[in-house]
Amino acid sequence: MSGAHLIGAFLEMMSAERGAARNTIEAYRRDLSDYAGFVAGRKSSLLTVDRDIVNAYLDQLKRDGLSASSSARRLSAIRQFHKFLCADGMRGDDPTRIVASPKSRRALPKVLSVAEVDLLLSTAEAEANADASPQKQASALRLYVLLELLYATGLRVSELVSLRRSAVMRDASFLTVVGKGNKERVVPVNDRARDAIKAYLATLEPGLYLFPAAGAEGYLSRQVFARDLKGLAGRAGISSARVAPHVLRHAFASHLLAGGADLRVVQMLLGHADISTTQIYTHVLDEKLRTLVETHHPLAEQ
Repeated sequence: MSGAHLIGAFLEMMSAERGAARNTIEAYRRDLSDYAGFVAGRKSSLLTVDRDIVNAYLDQLKRDGLSASSSARRLSAIRQFHKFLCADGMRGDDPTRIVASPKSRRALPKVLSVAEVDLLLSTAEAEANADASPQKQASALRLYVLLELLYATGLRVSELVSLRRSAVMRDASFLTVVGKGNKERVVPVNDRARDAIKAYLATLEPGLYLFPAAGAEGYLSRQVFARDLKGLAGRAGISSARVAPHVLRHAFASHLLAGGADLRVVQMLLGHADISTTQIYTHVLDEKLRTLVETHHPLAEQ
């Protein structure tokens, strides 16, 4: 079987069994095609390539100026591909098994303080309750509910804007969220967000989505929400460059951990498949532990 056919079989599996998104499939296709070309240039094949060639490929990516994070992402695709070949009996060994992943210093997520998030929320609430034209008031209420929900649940922006009304459960106390790979999770909603949702639902005409819009998808676009959020930040006196939907998701996770939440609980709420993804937020725990030791250690003041 040719390299193209092997890659095609792997991508079919990723789509059918793991529910990988179209963009993910295309990224894997590009990465694996590039890898296959390098392997062929070394007079080898995807069924016979060894660890030395895999390492040589990573060295070539570095010489080409690819960042460590991008190289690590490409190696991840190659690892999954070779595991697939082994699982299907097309190879008896995995040449990536002990290949070291390129290391990079992962940037800490931008996080707003609790006071800044509270200022955003109070500004959005005041605008939602202000006298205005029906259209302007509806937009202000929608933005307020979006913001309350985002900070209350930590949803990905794509999950948030595409929420269906049927996702609102048990008197708006929980949401059923469909995340990456079509995996469902149930996320609790705090009292403020619950009250905001209930008031907002009472203003809507019958429909499928919680945040309907006239576009082809039928719901509010991420770009419109991000634009409206930046406008709100400016009116609240916060630099719009520091505010975006993913920043509120980061704030949700960081503030929970700072308040004593368990890392695995935060992982579940964020919808991370692997806890290593959630561990980027442990800088919050590191600071909390340092403060704890400095405050309570018997020799701290000496």
